Amino acid sequence: MLAAMLLSGCSGPSMEPLAPGEVILAFGDSLTEGVGASREQTYPARLAELSGHPVVNAGISGEVTAEGVERLPAVLERTEPGLMILLLGGNDILRNGSQGEAKRHLARMIGMAHERDVQVLLVGVPEKSLFSSSAPLYEELAEEHGVPLMDGMVASLLKKPRYKSDQVHLNAAGYREMAERIHARLVEEGALR
Repeated sequence: MLAAMLLSGCSGPSMEPLAPGEVILAFGDSLTEGVGASREQTYPARLAELSGHPVVNAGISGEVTAEGVERLPAVLERTEPGLMILLLGGNDILRNGSQGEAKRHLARMIGMAHERDVQVLLVGVPEKSLFSSSAPLYEELAEEHGVPLMDGMVASLLKKPRYKSDQVHLNAAGYREMAERIHARLVEEGALR
């Protein structure tokens, strides 16, 4: 764990390369499920095209972190991924849920993945503010667990009307842009070539 934390502070790759055909698990809520676009236009579908890896879309619209932490063990068991992209917590924030509880649930999910030697890319979601980047809890989690964080991506996409299907969801162009940014980050981190 210490090695992972030290690596995450370096500018070089912090993730192990995925083996050919190794599964990527996209775990989250409506932004993972792809509300606002067709199934083929979701970010997991686009990421599969870009990466050449199978990407499992395990997004459930409306899910909060308390539900996600209960659902994750069975999904990990079923999919056996090498990497999990964790994008959850937006509904906790929208419903004014406790950010402390959301952080604890997300920490448990990262821990569950690490117990199975599954690498994690954490994606931050914004607070309910026009100028918000990601809620501070995501940076805290990334530092505490030594995982790479995509901070500000969701906020930046949701600030651009051309990428939105409604106030909190993306359209096909937005999900394509999300997939491209996630792919580029996974290449930068060394997980993908």
